[in-house]
Amino acid sequence: MACLLRSLLGSQPVARFQRCCGLFPASEGGAQQAGAVGSDNHPLPARDVCNGCSPAKQRVRPLADCTTCNGSASASASNGWEMVMYIGQVSKDLLKWPRPCSPPVVKLEKRTNAEYGMPSTHAMAATVISFTFVAATVNKYKYPLELGLMGAFLFSTLVCLSRIYTGMHTVLDVIAGSLISAILTALTYPTWDFVDHLILTSPLCPVFCIVVPLFLCYKYPKLDYYSPTRADTTTILGAGAGAIIGSWINNHYVSNALAEAITHDVPSITSEMLLIVLGKFLVGIVVLVITRQIIKNIALKLLCSWYRVSTDDVEAMQQIEIEVPYKFITYSSIGLSATVLVPLLHKFLELN
Repeated sequence: MACLLRSLLGSQPVARFQRCCGLFPASEGGAQQAGAVGSDNHPLPARDVCNGCSPAKQRVRPLADCTTCNGSASASASNGWEMVMYIGQVSKDLLKWPRPCSPPVVKLEKRTNAEYGMPSTHAMAATVISFTFVAATVNKYKYPLELGLMGAFLFSTLVCLSRIYTGMHTVLDVIAGSLISAILTALTYPTWDFVDHLILTSPLCPVFCIVVPLFLCYKYPKLDYYSPTRADTTTILGAGAGAIIGSWINNHYVSNALAEAITHDVPSITSEMLLIVLGKFLVGIVVLVITRQIIKNIALKLLCSWYRVSTDDVEAMQQIEIEVPYKFITYSSIGLSATVLVPLLHKFLELN
């Protein structure tokens, strides 16, 4: 077992998978960089650095990188997403296990070089989002549970494979990430209805959703160098908090989210439906982009004015007293807009 774990934690399985997918270094045995450079040119500590990666070229049969989004169908599912992502991000900075070495692995992403690898938060997010989506919709729409589970498994598997293909994680990283999410989802599933009811009805919900995530962000483990993990974690918790507060607002002031559920047939796909979906998507994207730009600029200017620093000072933007509040304010506003403003705009435009 120990030999198997060491093999799964190594870089060679990742390199072999990349070669099978048609990804090879541009020059085998080329000059190696002195060290890995992380986000914003902050180098990793020497003890945690593998050799720098060589330039790469793709041949045929590339495996596309799969991205994820928060598709949770209930407030508790959103909570589950936040929970596993926070656990995953914190675990990385506590375990401090390095990412695969390059060479032999070809690194297709540079931004995350400053982060550690265990567990894969992409694998965690893909697992919790896909399976909670199935669990939250199977009683609302008539479709075979087996089909939903197969789709969730396929989606999460593709995301896991994409993280190996890009050279960002070892096989053990993605297996551990998926298992952690699966276990946490299974353990919390019996409490979903209770948590939903508590979140949507408690008058303390907005306060709780602001105070607790902010506390967790400010208490995030400190590293000896700058890493984007704290900013990413704040983004996740902020977006989740905004979405949950939006659900609370909808339940109290827009519609009764706790009304008795009605099971619907899965509608047939028509050209009219596709146009409506496209219209909803475009309206939502435009609103969220505008919200992000406006709130981010306002938050940054106010914080920089308060602390008397320039908005062009990169190091100042990375300080906890500026980075955490501006990220949280910006992305909680996005979560709030996505769950309150966008649906109201869809209704106003009759995109139903």
